[in-house]
This record gives sequence, structure tokens and C-alpha cells, in this order.
Amino acid sequence: MSNDIDNDDSPREQGADVSEADGADEADGSGGVEEIEDVEDVEDGGSDGTVGIPTDGQFGPEPADGDDGNANVPAGRGEADIDDLGSSVEVSAPVADEVDEDDLLGGLRIDSTEEIEVPERLVDQVIGQEHARDVIMKAAKQRRHVMMIGSPGTGKSMLAKAMSELLPKEELQDVLVYHNPDDGNNPKVRTVPAGKGEQIVEAHKEEARKRNQMRSFLMWIIIAIVLGYSLIIARQVLLGILAAGIIYLAFRYGSRSSDSMIPNLIVNNADTKTAPFEDATGAHAGALLGDVRHDPFQSGGMETPSHDRVEPGAIHKANKGVLFVDEINTLDIRSQQHLMTAIQEGEFSITGQSERSSGAMVQTEPVPTDFVMVAAGNLDAMENMHPALRSRIKGYGYEVYMDDTIEDSPEMRRKYTRFIAQEVEKDGRLPHFTADAVEEVILEARRRAGRKGHLTLELRNLGGLVRVAGDMARAEDAAFTTRDHVLQAKGRSRSIEQQLADDYIQRRKDYELSVSDGYVVGRVNGLAVMGEDSGIVMPVMAEVTPSQGAGEVIATGKLQDIAEEAVQNVSAIIKKFSGENISDKDVHIQFVQSYEGVQGDSASVTVATAVISALEGVGVDQSLAMTGSLSVRGDVLPVGGVTHKIEAAAKTGMDRVIIPKANMQDVMIEEEYEDMIEIIPVEHISEVLDVALEGEPEKDSLVDRLKSITGSALEGGVKGPSSPSPQ
Repeated sequence: MSNDIDNDDSPREQGADVSEADGADEADGSGGVEEIEDVEDVEDGGSDGTVGIPTDGQFGPEPADGDDGNANVPAGRGEADIDDLGSSVEVSAPVADEVDEDDLLGGLRIDSTEEIEVPERLVDQVIGQEHARDVIMKAAKQRRHVMMIGSPGTGKSMLAKAMSELLPKEELQDVLVYHNPDDGNNPKVRTVPAGKGEQIVEAHKEEARKRNQMRSFLMWIIIAIVLGYSLIIARQVLLGILAAGIIYLAFRYGSRSSDSMIPNLIVNNADTKTAPFEDATGAHAGALLGDVRHDPFQSGGMETPSHDRVEPGAIHKANKGVLFVDEINTLDIRSQQHLMTAIQEGEFSITGQSERSSGAMVQTEPVPTDFVMVAAGNLDAMENMHPALRSRIKGYGYEVYMDDTIEDSPEMRRKYTRFIAQEVEKDGRLPHFTADAVEEVILEARRRAGRKGHLTLELRNLGGLVRVAGDMARAEDAAFTTRDHVLQAKGRSRSIEQQLADDYIQRRKDYELSVSDGYVVGRVNGLAVMGEDSGIVMPVMAEVTPSQGAGEVIATGKLQDIAEEAVQNVSAIIKKFSGENISDKDVHIQFVQSYEGVQGDSASVTVATAVISALEGVGVDQSLAMTGSLSVRGDVLPVGGVTHKIEAAAKTGMDRVIIPKANMQDVMIEEEYEDMIEIIPVEHISEVLDVALEGEPEKDSLVDRLKSITGSALEGGVKGPSSPSPQ
């Protein structure tokens, strides 16, 4: 196939003008098919009253300017400039003249979300993702492909749907498949302006119906003559009945061939008012690329014509529109290769996808696939994506990374208020939210962002909270959803990880595995994150023993690569810190009951404290929990999930928690935990030991020695990098 798909033999060129016409009227002499003015321009009508089969060159030119091929372009799509759409649309509600930066509603003067008007167009409902929105608008203008990578629930599918509203005006097309009398396994394909396909099929059906009526009338006349002759003249009743049966079967067999002339309308855009949008996420080969159904009766006059068994794929239905494929890496390599061909050529033949099916012998002429592709996925999507397909998208389009958070501002808070109104309107069954309920949702958006001064953009999960709160209000027959409903929903809508973490904490209390008072040598309460939104307390124990050979550091607890490397980094500090030779000692480190394994390096500070405690025989405060990454010079670096870790420490009964000083801006714990736990920010391992270890003389000596050895004292020491580390 050639890249130039507008040549004379291509399906697009075969999209003939069907607006003229009198062939159907001439065919049957009755003028009965009035919907089509000229079938002769569509297919060659024979003088015997049959509608002929289209052949190359018979389809005529493309519709001229002003023809009704544009009738299906929706009115109003060009009413607003594309640059005025999307996130720039302001919230239609009263706003205070002077907006307080601390106002959770961003200055909105409303009593409930009922007062906020929800935009009709999907693109106007986009919240945040300013960069992605700009890229989508540019891509829509120029019909470019787009790949969006980001966390689930950040708006990838919504932007893809919005793109179908932004595409330039196009002539939508219907696609028909015809029987090929020269080769039944190579059906012919033609395209016509949207809406004409149904008319053509109806014209063929009407013509076939009239032919069948004529044939039936002729059949019954012949049967009557045969029966009359056999009964009256020949006086052979059985012979007459047998002859009549043969005549009946012969005529019925002939009518099947007449019905096979009716084309198969595989793509019908008669009622489509915007550019098509096809979601092919997780589609198998047949659903994506098209298929030909298997026919168990392949001979004897009982077979189904091959063109009637052709089924379009998502790439064909998306012609002149948008094809959206989320989790693009889940498509098998063969499907990705074919998808790349469809993008490159702008057309793709339909054939049977199963080698064991009779449809595998059928291959149609190329069917148009002039779509804009929007691929999406998480970060791992690029690993299993076909390099050539990604190159095709990147070379002729854009790659976008979706933001997880957005800067908190009065304008964004107003848009989050509109987001809640949108969710209520979309659901259609939820009571609207009061102003204080909206404020509580925005506070939760801040908390879920995990960054000071930001709001989360994982709006699908936040929308789940809105729906649960609305369900609770509806269950009470409340007129509005209030703050109390939102607070209840936060407890009811906990993730599986949060529920497991709470159960984990309770079980440890029941079996007294969590120690929250006194001092213990070599035992430290570490903190970890389970999933994305829950924390747990994970004790770390250390023991120093004589070695049977060369000394080594042994860590157990299903440590992943990064966690193992973190332990090695900690061992560097231990070796440098210890005043004695530890080459003949083994250092054992145990992550207690870490059944799911340990990832990341946020336990570095915990491990270092446990080992130093074991080496020196100094107890560690068990009412204290800690988290933080550690550099080889002893600097405490920021980690993720500090809010959830602090809350887990409070639930377990800890009095104090140590976190990296750089993470203080990320702390947004619930009000109920603020008075339950003291947060201690630190910058260096010496500060950790100063807080965690028991006994003043011994501890002061240890801390002073560590400061002098690492060369990074509390006062004016060299600070490590502040980039966040994995959790």
C-alpha cells in the first residue's frame, strides 16, 4: 500500500457522489425507491432490472463543495475559538472582589454547588492539566497523534474524549462492503457521505424485495401449471408434487443469490453529530482491527456471502475521529504492528483474525482508517510498547506527562468546586454539596496531594469520595450533602490498603508486637507506606555477633533492590562511626514481619539507629517512630508518604515521630491526630540519635563522636541533596 491513500483506487476516492440518480427508478419501472435520486451513480444498473455490482472506476468523484456531505457536521462546533475552551473557562458563580488566600472556596459566594453552572462541552470541564490541555488543543487543530503518560485517574480518557469535540470539521463517511462476483473472498469496499449508506442499503433491499416478488409470482404460476398438467393430463400425482418441490427449491436457491447482492453497511455515521470517538482499551485483535465471522456452511447454497460476515474494527469506526487506547502496552506486538500500519497508510483491510476460521480466507479491499490516535498509560506503558509505534506517534504528534498535583490557588479552588458540581450532575442522583462540604473535599484534595501548597489531580479517586458522601446524604433523604456526610465518607471510602493497614495495626496491638514505651537495645519503630494512601509501623531490629569468617551485614525481610542498597549505604556510616574493628563481626538486620517485602530507602535512618544502638548497647526510645533516607555522609533526606506514616504512628500509640526536615512542608495530617503525636524534624543522623537514644553521658559521647567522624555537624554542616527519594 502506498502512503498516498487519495489515489484513484483508494476507498477515499471511491466515496462517490450519490446525490444524483434515477437508475433505481429505471430498474424497476415503478419509481418506488424515492430516497435515492440516482443509484446508477452508485452502482451500474442493468437493463434486466437488477442492481449491478460496483467495479473499479464506477464510483465517481468526491462530493463537490456545498454538497450534503457536510450535513452531518454538528452545528455550533465552530461557535467558540478553540483557545477559549477547556480549563480557561471560569466558574459561573459570584466571586468576592477581594479574595482571601486562605478562603477554601476561592472567593466564591455560594450556599451550595447547585448555584454553579456546569459547562455542556466536555472540554470545558477539564480541571488542571494545563500543559496537557494545550497540547490536546494543538493536536486537535493539526490532527496530530498524542501519547499521554501518567497516574490513573488524572484525566487521560477525559482529554481524549474532549479531543473529539475539538477536531476540525470533517466529512464523516459511511462504509459499505459489496459482494465481489470475480472473487468472493475479496469483497469490494466503498465510502459514501454519512447518511447515504442507509439509503443505499434500503434501495438494494427494496430492489431485492421486488425481484423476489416477481420471482415468487413466476414460481407459483409454473408450479400451478406443472401440478395442473400432472393431475389433469398426465394423471401422475406423485410426479407432479415432486416436480413442484424441485421448482420451489430451485427458485428459493435463486433468491439467496439475489439477497447476497445487498451491501453490508459496516460503518454507519448517519446519526453521528461529532467526530467519532472509539475506546479500544484492552481490545483483542478482532475488535481493534476488524474480523470476518466464521461460516460453518461453506457450500451447498447455504453459505453466507463473505461480505455479509465482515465486521469493522475500532480503527475503522474511528475514521475521521479519535481512537483512544489506554494501557497501550497491553496490546500484543502483532496488534501494535498492524495499528502502526493503519496510522501510516490511512487504510487497512479487514480479514479473519483466527487461522482456523473460514474468515481467514477473506480479505476486503482497504477500508479507511484516517483517525487521530490518543495512546495512554502509566509509566510502565512505554516499556512494552512497540518502538516503531511510539516513534510514529512521537514523530507525527506529541508526548505528554500528566501532572499528579497542581499548585493550590483561589482560582483552582473555584474550579474544584465546579468539579464537585460536575460530579453531582453526572451522577444525577446525588444531592448538591453545601459550602462547608465543598471546603472539606478541598481539604482532602490538599491532603491527598502530599505536597504543601498543592491539590491532587487524581480526580477519579476524589470523585469517589464525592459519590460516597452523596450516597450517605441520599440514604438519609437529606436535601444537601453536608460536611458531616463528607467526614463519614472519608471513613467509609477507605482504600483496601488503608483497611489492611488499620487491621494490621490492631492485630499487632492484640499480640503486643508493637512496643510503645520504655527503651530497648537494637530495636527501632520504623514507618512504611502500604499502597499509596496508608501507613504502618514496621519495627527494625539489629544484632551484632562474632563472625565465623569475614564480617558482613545481613539483612532479612524480603528487601527489594533499593532497600538492599540503602542497607549497604548505612553500613558505610557504621564502619566509619565505630571506634572498634568490626571486620570480625556480623551485623544482622531484621525487618520484623515484613511479609510483603520492603521497597525504597525510607528505612535508612531506622536501620542506622538500630545498628548503632546494638553496637554501643544503648537503648532506643520505644515511644518514638522514625522515617527518612540517609546519605553516606549522615544527612537525612526527604521521603514520600510522611502524612500517612505520621498518622500510622499516632494510631499505634507513639508519642513522637522523627521525619526529615525537608518533609515538614508535606505534612497534612487529620485534625484528630494533631494532639496525639509530636513531630520532630531532623537534618542529620546525629540529631536522630540525640532524640532516640537513652542516657545522657553515653548518648552525648556517641553523638559528638559521630559528628566529628562524618564531618557534618548540626551547626553549619554540609547538607545533602533535597530531592525526594522513593518511599
